[in-house]
Amino acid sequence: MNHPTTQPTGGSNDADDLVIRILAEPGDLRRLVLLFNQVWGTVTPLVGVELLRAIGHTGGYLAGAFLRNRMVGGSLGFLGRHHDEVALHSHITGILPGVRQTGLGRQMKLHQRAWAAEQGLEWITWTFDPLVRRNAWFNIDVLGAQIDAYLVDFYGQMDDSINGGDPSDRLLVAWPTHETTTDEAGPARVPPGAVTVATPDDIVVLRRTDPTEAGSWRLRVREELGTLLTEGGRVVGFTRGGEYVVVPAAGSVER
Repeated sequence: MNHPTTQPTGGSNDADDLVIRILAEPGDLRRLVLLFNQVWGTVTPLVGVELLRAIGHTGGYLAGAFLRNRMVGGSLGFLGRHHDEVALHSHITGILPGVRQTGLGRQMKLHQRAWAAEQGLEWITWTFDPLVRRNAWFNIDVLGAQIDAYLVDFYGQMDDSINGGDPSDRLLVAWPTHETTTDEAGPARVPPGAVTVATPDDIVVLRRTDPTEAGSWRLRVREELGTLLTEGGRVVGFTRGGEYVVVPAAGSVER
């Protein structure tokens, strides 16, 4: 079976030189391990070459984004289940700082979706920190992914430079592979009866400068957003001002 290779198009030479492809060779997998270490700022590898090799061999997804033969982004996912269907769980996706805000993240997710659809998988799932605004906007309003659940301290304590020992609350995302539109829908509107849940401007910086305030934000969003989702509420958007737009479940009390 052919594996998708994405070559983003655009007006810049960088776009012309960028290729996203499936990884299988041990040398490429070692480069992927190093890239993840760079992105998360950790000395201890997030994952080893042997495990990556096993994930790829047993049907998982391993991909790298290369700019003039330099790996600048990478992703790994393994097979799981979503609503009793076989799905791809995208566990790690990382992009080096110098190529963020270039559209590469979207191109990598589209490559992942094309690969999953080719394997006959109906869903891609992943988790993200509900306090990170740029990820919330990207997942909800750019990709159009669904928020499936609020997971409290999902990974336990994480001591990398991004998470900084903060409780690892996560939102579980579900993204169907059969939908073809991923264009930005524009600023989220707040429909009648919906409520909003605010997030901090930059939680990564706040963890370094004021850990107490960062912890307060964690508990506040856990209580507000987590309770709404547990009660059956639906996230229908994320505003440019950094607020989740949630339609509460019928009969629940608005906050």
